[in-house]
Parts: sequence; C-alpha cells; structure tokens
Amino acid sequence: MFKTLRSYFWWTYERGSFHYDVMVTLILLFLFLGPRFVDFNDRPVETVALNSSEVLVKAAGSTNGSSRFTYQIRADDIQRATKGATSDADLRAAILRIIEPIAGEVTLERYEPVRDANGHIVAYDAWITR
Repeated sequence: MFKTLRSYFWWTYERGSFHYDVMVTLILLFLFLGPRFVDFNDRPVETVALNSSEVLVKAAGSTNGSSRFTYQIRADDIQRATKGATSDADLRAAILRIIEPIAGEVTLERYEPVRDANGHIVAYDAWITR
C-alpha cells in the first residue's frame, strides 16, 4: 500500500496504465468539482474609479474640415466639476474639463441641457469641434 501511494506521489506510472488514468481522473475531478464544494475565497478585486464619469460620444459630421462630435455628459459629473456654480462660463469650463482628457484640445461650440419627463436636467449635450 505504501509503495502504491509513493508511486502516486512521485507520478511514476507510465502513460496509458490504469494508475495513470486514475491520477488524471482525480485531477480533473478536483479541477471541475472543487470550486463547487470547496470555498477557495477567490473574489474579484473591487476597483472603483475615484472620479467615474460616463460620456457618450456621437459623430456629428464635419465643419470646414474639422471633425464635429456631440458629447453627452451626465449632470452629476457637471455638478461635481462646477462645485455647484451655474453660470455659463462655469458650465463651459466644466464641460471642457471633462471632455479634454478624453478628446484632447477641443472647441466647445454650444451646449444644451437634456431633461427627463419631469423637467429635471439629467445630462448636457455639448457640440465639440476638433
């Protein structure tokens, strides 16, 4: 019995033999059934962006050889960037502050608020030229 266990431990059986097939079967059972019955405490790493912002980009054609895009920015992101200020200059600066890391140096043509069914501002559409 000890000799058989030692042979299993050192994997001394030749391929195609009965004992080799038993070892391979045990390994495959462990690989496929182990996670179901054994808690290995493996969990995905929680990664949360410090400043998560979602920006939707749509192509809007071209003007005078320049590419034109429409960026839709969530109102929450704008409010964080403006820190509550609502003047036109502050909104323009906040929109550029959010878009420029994504698109590089751009020109803001105009922007419009996007409202939900209740009339609350949920996002801003910004027309940008590169």
